[in-house]
Amino acid sequence: MKDPVEIHKRKLALWFSHLPNEEKQFGGLFSPDTMHVEPLILEGPPGENVNPLTGRETPGSVHRSLTVGELFDPDPGWDPEQGQNVVLYGAVGTGKSTVVRKLVLDWCSGTTLAQFELVVPLSCEDLSLQSRPTSLQALVGRMYRHLRHSDHLRGDGRDVLFIFNGMEKMRLNFSIAATELCSNPEEPLHPGAIAVNLLRKYLLPEASILVTTRPSALDKIPSKYVDRYTEICGFTNIEQQRAYFTSRLLQQAEGQSGRDSQELLEMLYLNLQRESQIAAACFLPSYCWLTCATLHFLHFTDVRAPIRTLTGIYTSFLRLNFGGEILEAAGGPNQQGISLMHYVAKTVGKLAYEGITCKRTSFTKEEVMEKIGEEDDSDEELRQLAVFRTDVLGFFLARCVQSSPAGGMGEIRYVFTVPAMQEYLAALYVVLGEKKTVLEKLGKGASEVIGQASDDLTMLLNVLSKFLPLRVFAFFNLLKMFPRLYSRISGHSNGKIGKTMASEMFKTEDQFNEDVLDQVEQSVLGVQGPAPLERQEQESFELFPIFMGGLLSHGNRVLLDQLGISIRTTAVVQITRTLKRHLLGNSQKQMPPEELVDFLFFLYEFQNQRFTAEVLGSLSALNLSRVRMTPLKCFVLAAVLACTPPRHVLESLDLSSCSLTCESLDTLRPVLLRCKTVK
Repeated sequence: MKDPVEIHKRKLALWFSHLPNEEKQFGGLFSPDTMHVEPLILEGPPGENVNPLTGRETPGSVHRSLTVGELFDPDPGWDPEQGQNVVLYGAVGTGKSTVVRKLVLDWCSGTTLAQFELVVPLSCEDLSLQSRPTSLQALVGRMYRHLRHSDHLRGDGRDVLFIFNGMEKMRLNFSIAATELCSNPEEPLHPGAIAVNLLRKYLLPEASILVTTRPSALDKIPSKYVDRYTEICGFTNIEQQRAYFTSRLLQQAEGQSGRDSQELLEMLYLNLQRESQIAAACFLPSYCWLTCATLHFLHFTDVRAPIRTLTGIYTSFLRLNFGGEILEAAGGPNQQGISLMHYVAKTVGKLAYEGITCKRTSFTKEEVMEKIGEEDDSDEELRQLAVFRTDVLGFFLARCVQSSPAGGMGEIRYVFTVPAMQEYLAALYVVLGEKKTVLEKLGKGASEVIGQASDDLTMLLNVLSKFLPLRVFAFFNLLKMFPRLYSRISGHSNGKIGKTMASEMFKTEDQFNEDVLDQVEQSVLGVQGPAPLERQEQESFELFPIFMGGLLSHGNRVLLDQLGISIRTTAVVQITRTLKRHLLGNSQKQMPPEELVDFLFFLYEFQNQRFTAEVLGSLSALNLSRVRMTPLKCFVLAAVLACTPPRHVLESLDLSSCSLTCESLDTLRPVLLRCKTVK
């Protein structure tokens, strides 16, 4: 008979080696082993939860750094008859799940935690969805069928390690009155009670436990049940960040692609050394992923790869970090919460949008607090707000100190972790219709209430119409008509969104800026060569309308739905109708080459073939002279023109002084064949 533990190791290795779809966009040649860079982990008791608005606490010398393999090293005075309880905590994006994945894979291969004969990873999110009582033995056996008859879970659990990943998702109550004591692994309990009894050491006291959680949930486990607190601090130095980028960008690069990747890596490293905004963002490993995904999109997009958009990369980035997470209502699991990302769009998105309207990228603490929390919030909203500020806010906003003209201590302000995130969240805020007038907000609420009762009201009127006074009957008919009236108001609101997108696309002050793809590249790699003598007086937000278009594409709406954000098809149709009318008018005008690139990129992000064909059908000439035509820009040009019918022919295409390569010309071949004159 095969050893169940060996079967368990083999199956765990397969499970934890599986990469999400977001990773497969890089070619599928990555593995957790080759791309893992260990973040800084510090041992020490947690202080007060660090509020991102008061600053990130700098790790002090009293904290000892640990490797993943040292998490369960015994302390002096440790009782060998009792397992250790270790808590690993960190905010969103610091890499908790990645560390757990690497730890499990290393145990499977025998390279770490060899003192444990059995490691049992448990997802707290999955456990929180189980309502029926079950025993520990049955719970593990249901998840890992090969362990159903394992003796490790029946008697001495000295060699067993349980991993509870994401403890903030579970409801724990250590009160004896609420959670009964239990020492029998075969006695049915609710999953939360099983976790409590394991941590109390009433159930399998010899077993060790690793809990990962966000800072807001640290007080769920009384400190007397924790032997060691460890904080995951992300990539705190540039060399860790460089190691991560090297493992990503050079993983599959060969030949010319390898040389290009090496050059990208060197430029990125120089920008990190400048203490730029990107260096501060890459303190979070998640933003290192976003940086690599953006560079891969900018430099390695080709016709053989699946269609990707910049908007899709940002939406996938948020899905990787938040999934369909819900901010749970204070009333308990039966109360309906709000999607975390919808909450982000309503609050942080509002801050982002108002910053764009005022041409600002930095905000005071008071401005942030005004948008994130209101004085008249209910108790439930205040509880949600506290969790949000502790765990999530620092993921989107970072502190910075603006230099003082007098040379003294500058003012502390808050900026978005990466500049493009401000434009993405502002676009999400607008597209979701959160930017409403008072009439629109009142109309939506009343329409939902009245609309729910409209069917019952119709049936009632059919019975009572003979007995009702004429005035009352007219009143009821008015109520029935209100949802249709609101739909007109809503349609007008969606039309305004389309008009906003068009007006943002064709701003006069942005006409002679660099094209938006060059701006994105500079935000990651920095400006190469001498720095400009004068900084641009006003901020440019040219990604904002492009993200709005990208968010309306079908693929992005599917991803947003997984984040708990729904954009109705009827709203998209209304927005598109208005947008097309305005774009057709503006596309007739002569656009500077850089603005034409932005326009084509907008159509590419929108991913609507029929819409693109109708808008481009009126164009007879394209002037892209002096534009640095990167492989991505050539791909975008070919992709959008492929949407037009075969009979559509361009009178002229100007590609003079565009630094085209042989590969670029191959990409553009279908375009060139549809042009009467090419320059």
